[in-house]
Formats: sequence, C-alpha cells, structure tokens
Amino acid sequence: MKLYHFSEESDITLFEPRTNYNQTDAKVWTIDADHAAHYFFPRECPRVCVWSKEDAEELILAQEFGITSTKRMIAIESDWYDRVCEGQIYRYTFEDERFELENEDAGYYTSKCTVRPIAVERMDDLIGAILKEDIEFRVMPSLMPLKQKVLESNVQFSMIRMRNAKE
Repeated sequence: MKLYHFSEESDITLFEPRTNYNQTDAKVWTIDADHAAHYFFPRECPRVCVWSKEDAEELILAQEFGITSTKRMIAIESDWYDRVCEGQIYRYTFEDERFELENEDAGYYTSKCTVRPIAVERMDDLIGAILKEDIEFRVMPSLMPLKQKVLESNVQFSMIRMRNAKE
C-alpha cells in the first residue's frame, strides 16, 4: 500500500514529525489512496467531503444530498474556485511500513519517525484529478449549510480547513 502527503512545497526531502493543533505527540501525517482526493486542493482551501461505505449510506447520499451517480462528493466555496483551477500541489508518496493507522474512517496514517518520500509528483489539473476519481465536485457560495446537513446525517465525512470557510 502506498501513502501520500500533499503540499504546495516542491522540495521536501525529509518529513520530520511535528505537532498539529492540540496534539501532544509529534507525527508525520499521510493519507491512504481511498481518501487522497480530499487533499487535491491548495492547503488552506475549506472543503466538505462526503462518501458512503454501504448501500444504506448511498441511499442517504442520493436522498439528502442529491448525489446520483457516485459514492463521493467534495464541495468547495466559490471564492476558492479560481485558486483551485489555477493551483498546483505536490503529491509525496511513501511506503507504508513506517506508518501506523491513526484513523480508519478518514484514512490517516502517522509515523513518529522522520521519513523520506519515495517519489514526488506535481499535480496541475486539480479539478481534473478529482473528477478522474469519480467524485462529484460542487462549488457553493458557502459551505455552512452543507456542513450543518452533513452533521445531521449518518454519512461518512471529512471537513477540512473549515476555519477558512465563510460564516
């Protein structure tokens, strides 16, 4: 299994463990392939990602969110659209042997050791990359109504950089 880290920096040769937010343990964070598209964005871009793992959740996605032909959807705010269209990021690839599963639902893996990527790839067409993953991509004036609806539902979700979303 390959794991990934996404960055706007192109020249990272070593990933050092560091603390994020209120964590006490310094870690290197990566994401599995199933959840990687949640990070095909400029770092600070707020986004809401929803997906289903079971048929019952697919019905909820269709009924509650109007998703009809896919099992996943990612939404961003319209103020970020141009930055996503014009943006580029770098996908760093890691072997999984130095990482431990941190959160299965979100696909997070961490390492407490310094790690070296085995490859780095520039990604220019971020929206194209999302669509190639068979993900419905939405652009909304504000993510807050969607955030509330997701929190009231039973679907799998990830809300990233919501501190940057419109109130």
